[in-house]
Amino acid sequence: MAQADPALASPVPDDPAPDELLRLEDGWERPPRPPLPIVASTVPILGAGALWLVTGSILALWLAALGPLIAIASIADAARTARRDRREAERVGARTRADVMRAVASRHRAERERWWGVHPDVARLVESDVEVWRTHHDRGDTVVVGRGRIPSAVRVTGGRGDPRAGELRRRAAVLEDAPIAVPLEAGIAVIGPPVVGAAVARALVLQACLAHPPGAFSLLPSDSDDEVWFARLPHRRVAAGRTLALQVGGADATDAADIRIVRVGPGEPPPPGCAVVLRVDGPDRALADIGGETYEIRPEAVGRAQAASIADDLALRAARSLGDLGGDDRPVLLADLWADDGRPPVAGAGLAVTIGRDRAPVSVDLVEDGPHAVVTGMTGSGKSELLVTWVLALCARYSTREVTFLLADFKGGTAFQRLAGLPHVTGVITDLDPGGARRAIESLRAEIRWRESELARTGARDIRDDGAGLPRLVVVVDEFAALLADHPELQALFSDLAARGRALGMHLILGTQRTTGVIREGLWANLPLRLSLRVADAADSRAVLGTDAAAGPVSAGTERGTAWLRRSIDAAPRRFRVALARAEDVAAVRHSAQGPTPRRSWLPALPARVDLADLPVPADGGGSAAPLVLGLLDEPDEQRQRPALLERGAPGVVFLGRSGSGRTTALQTLSAQRPDSATWVPADPEAAWDLVADLVRAPRPAPASPRLILIDDVDALVGRYPMDYAGEFLQRLEDLLRGAGGEGAVVALTAQRLTGGVARLVDLAPRRVLLATASRADHVALGGDPAGYEARAVPGRGTMDGIALQVATAWDAAVPGPAGPPETWHPRALTGFVTRRSPQARAALRAWEGAGAALIDLEAFDAGVERGSRTGRVVVVGEPDEWQRHWRTLALIRSDHDLVIDASCGPEYRMLTADRDLPPYCLTGRGRAWVRHAAGEPRRILLPDTPAHA
Repeated sequence: MAQADPALASPVPDDPAPDELLRLEDGWERPPRPPLPIVASTVPILGAGALWLVTGSILALWLAALGPLIAIASIADAARTARRDRREAERVGARTRADVMRAVASRHRAERERWWGVHPDVARLVESDVEVWRTHHDRGDTVVVGRGRIPSAVRVTGGRGDPRAGELRRRAAVLEDAPIAVPLEAGIAVIGPPVVGAAVARALVLQACLAHPPGAFSLLPSDSDDEVWFARLPHRRVAAGRTLALQVGGADATDAADIRIVRVGPGEPPPPGCAVVLRVDGPDRALADIGGETYEIRPEAVGRAQAASIADDLALRAARSLGDLGGDDRPVLLADLWADDGRPPVAGAGLAVTIGRDRAPVSVDLVEDGPHAVVTGMTGSGKSELLVTWVLALCARYSTREVTFLLADFKGGTAFQRLAGLPHVTGVITDLDPGGARRAIESLRAEIRWRESELARTGARDIRDDGAGLPRLVVVVDEFAALLADHPELQALFSDLAARGRALGMHLILGTQRTTGVIREGLWANLPLRLSLRVADAADSRAVLGTDAAAGPVSAGTERGTAWLRRSIDAAPRRFRVALARAEDVAAVRHSAQGPTPRRSWLPALPARVDLADLPVPADGGGSAAPLVLGLLDEPDEQRQRPALLERGAPGVVFLGRSGSGRTTALQTLSAQRPDSATWVPADPEAAWDLVADLVRAPRPAPASPRLILIDDVDALVGRYPMDYAGEFLQRLEDLLRGAGGEGAVVALTAQRLTGGVARLVDLAPRRVLLATASRADHVALGGDPAGYEARAVPGRGTMDGIALQVATAWDAAVPGPAGPPETWHPRALTGFVTRRSPQARAALRAWEGAGAALIDLEAFDAGVERGSRTGRVVVVGEPDEWQRHWRTLALIRSDHDLVIDASCGPEYRMLTADRDLPPYCLTGRGRAWVRHAAGEPRRILLPDTPAHA
């Protein structure tokens, strides 16, 4: 008969004593026959001959007989030694075998106990109450079909040459009377006489129900003739994913159940789908067909009376640990609970309300049982309905003088929408407005300080003192995990509020799908009032309730709205049905609410538009010497909104943001406050170069009307210059910023990106306003907090020093117009013209010639110098390399006359003029040129006949 395959159950347990090897003594082997002592035998003969030759005595020859005697004695001694060693080896081998047999028996007992500990049968489960419904990591979904022989982990080595050692090794490798476990979902057919077969099938069902709690599977109605005990099992009264059926019949048995135990009469074929077939011959013997192999086992059988007793014990256990699965599961209406208790107003320091019913109404007191609570539940369990019921019950029982609410919904914004109109509710924040939600939660910091100051002002120690006069504030959060995922920095705020909230009258009710990895230890320690609806993970149920109750099964149809309550004083959680609040209940509470309008815990969000005229003027009055107003700051943690000011002495401010973020509007707002002293740096690079150069060369002393310099899109403006001009322009702007504070001036810049030297300018400005950016990456690159990024920020919305700001708008502010072109220049005397042959150059020459100027080629003019100078309006024309070859003519023109250099010859300007400074910037290809007279400063001009668009 084959032995049971250990793969059908769990892996073979390790040897109970792996460090003590069981080793048998090897069998005795006869030693090889000793060789004949030739040398020892020859020596006496040689000695006798030598003595005879010396003495001549014939008696000396008798000594030769010693040789053969010594040889015979050596052989006899070897035989005696071998007999002695064999007897000793037999004694040691027998003693070792006895020791190993005792060790094998001991290890088999330990191994058997370990196997039965992993796979207990009905007898062991009933005997050991702690094993019932206990999760075992090695057990899995298996059931013991009987006891039999399985391979053992015990191994015996040694015993070579001993025929009795082989039998001992074979006995050690087999474990008798061990559990034979098979997968529960394999399907088991029990074939045998009706009475014995029914007892065996009964034992299999009871074993599965003892090992797995209700909810692991549910029992389908049985077609057995003794289903009285079957109906008493708690697994029969729950709805779960998997189903187990006890069926009678062979080929007609249905396969609708996930787990099938089918009883078949003798001679009938087993039903299809049953991988395990037990052919029961009697109460103590059966043949198990498992995977095509046959094993001899001893099955377990349970009588009807025993089955009924076990079923009753399981039902009682389920009622104690999981609640009354067979209780009244009809929906509970909040209005019915109010009708039962009359909803009278109550006095006192607590917040006690009824939120559901078991056999009696279930009440919680957020103050006495709290001061804070956590509510867990998976999607669809009714968590949001519980929170709504709790809030509505409190609003119905207490006035706005006693309790107010701040509701936060982070799962779509619909959970608390119907409560928004209640007088007690100071606000409903949702994840649809991330910025508003964050500022509302941060306002709780200011609420903490305000309540502390109010208690200090009235001399009250905490809110329960008569003189406090403060309503309790209950903060209810649905999907607390989602709130922390969006704003992880708020974890510290909630921990602080939980630690100090009791004395200040601030309470938390935090709803979340799971607590593991969401609520930190510091916050968790201050949440003694704990409620849980159904959860997916038993670890979450244990964390909240101390048991697996919330992860277990409930009656069919009650998956939504079944909850468990556990307070710090409770020894075990209490199961109840959550009351449902209807729309008419909300309307009734709104109509009957009493008390004044409660104080709002936070100010309204910043408006999308702030008019400069609506902001208060600084205390020292208006005028050019007053601080500049930038906009309106929002400080929710201080519960205030105040004007954002640029203080006196601040040299500059920079506005950073994408196109359309309100950067130009900010500069217009500043310009409107100092219209007489505001100077706009044009967007035209030529005009901007000239203006900045003038501002740097001629700084104004600190006047009564300080200068305001406005530069829009400075990064784009700098990007229009070539590298050498860009560096010089940035240096001049840096000089302006460094000198602005000393002379009372203010430089205001805007930019989209901090590229190149623009970053240095921004660092010199003491105030930085970060407006909307194109992406979060840009927001961070400009120095913003990633958590403060708003993808859909309105124009003018930004932050200054980490504080939310709405830039003020001045609609009557002047907007600078485009700069005009430079003057058109004509020669008045001898003039040198450095140019490259181009249509623009030829057009300019034709215009000058038409105006009466004489045009002479540089080569011809240079030859004329040899004969004498030409007089009158003469234009000497040559390309840069030609002027360099005729250096005497260049020196003549450069020293006493006008030298005009086409902008296309910019790279040769310094070499031709011997001037290390850059000339005024000129746009190339637009008919620009520089004119330089003697030692004077170069000047930008427009060549004649340049198109108007240039």
